[in-house]
Amino acid sequence: MLDQPELRARSIGDLEPVRSDSLLALIDLANADTRPEKIDVGVGVYRDSAGNTPILKVVKEAERRLWERQDSKSYLGGRGDIRFAELLRPILLGEHASDDRIAGLQTPGGCGALTLAFHLIQAANPDAQVFIGTPTWPNHGPIVRGAALKVVEYDYYDAIQHRVRFDVLMDKLRSARPGDAVLLHGCCHNPTGADLDPGQWAEVTALVSKRGLLPIIDIAYQGFGDGLAPDAAGLRGMLAACDTVLVGQSCDKNFGVYRDRVGSVWFKTPSASSTATAMGHALQISREFWSMPPDHGAAAVRIVLDELGAEWRVELEGMRERIVTLRQRLAASNSLFDYVGRQKGMFSMLPVTPEQVLQLRERHAIYMADSGRFNICGLSDEQVDRFAAAVLEVIGG
Repeated sequence: MLDQPELRARSIGDLEPVRSDSLLALIDLANADTRPEKIDVGVGVYRDSAGNTPILKVVKEAERRLWERQDSKSYLGGRGDIRFAELLRPILLGEHASDDRIAGLQTPGGCGALTLAFHLIQAANPDAQVFIGTPTWPNHGPIVRGAALKVVEYDYYDAIQHRVRFDVLMDKLRSARPGDAVLLHGCCHNPTGADLDPGQWAEVTALVSKRGLLPIIDIAYQGFGDGLAPDAAGLRGMLAACDTVLVGQSCDKNFGVYRDRVGSVWFKTPSASSTATAMGHALQISREFWSMPPDHGAAAVRIVLDELGAEWRVELEGMRERIVTLRQRLAASNSLFDYVGRQKGMFSMLPVTPEQVLQLRERHAIYMADSGRFNICGLSDEQVDRFAAAVLEVIGG
């Protein structure tokens, strides 16, 4: 009798290696560099004029009040902190805050919000395509594909002219089928800093509505561009024009609670009853992913919004003004950086190659993504001039 080859089922021990996340690897490289002149503009966190990522004063005070008042660590339920969502509602939705066709719930950060949103789409229309402009936040594609949806990419940004390729965007959306989804950055585009202007938002909104597309707005930096209300204008225009809208929101940046993972997902459907049904599906999906969202960060944000809102707005405006000032300083330093002064939010992209990024790292201890994306507010006040000079040297060399 011939020997039979041993039969063995594949298991997790047979998995192929994955390609590591380049941004996470960059953080490790920067942390390991002991040169005192090091500049890290790779990691996407806000830093103050001294180069530190502070805890907002209002968040610190809210945590103190939470510590004094909290009398239980029992479960909150699938929707998380309901009061948190109620208080966030007018800040995000503005004039649409009273619309009973719009509902939201707490999620673990913006990632959780987008994950839930795309799985809702998959449950309703598994054949939907998701149109995403590139470059974009690196986790967008994996989140969409993780929901078993097809990604359709188009060129969003002209790296030579430093502007949105609006004609390409519009042409691509004209090819979309009714029911396909369109992912848009609400403000402060990551990684380019190049936002749609009000006129462009109006044209995109009209096309999305006319063609029966599903807009998904990722708004992670509200308040860092032109202010809380202006930064949400595109989102609110979509809510006015479209029967169905999905929103993934994050408090991580504008409250500085990065490690606490505080976000929310919002959805508008044609009626209050269909929105209630969508909420039932959202709760079932979230139950499978994280059961119930973590409480601490959302509870702190809830206390801030409920009791310290005016003080928070002052601190947020201070962060926004610092970002604007840094952009203006870079723009004034050399004509190469002119476009930086016209863009919004924490990020812009330099016209550098991966080889030049490596030179900046090795010769000047400057860390940024290979794409040339850099975090404006990763610069302390004293680092701006040296950063600009190093970039000019490498590009000119």
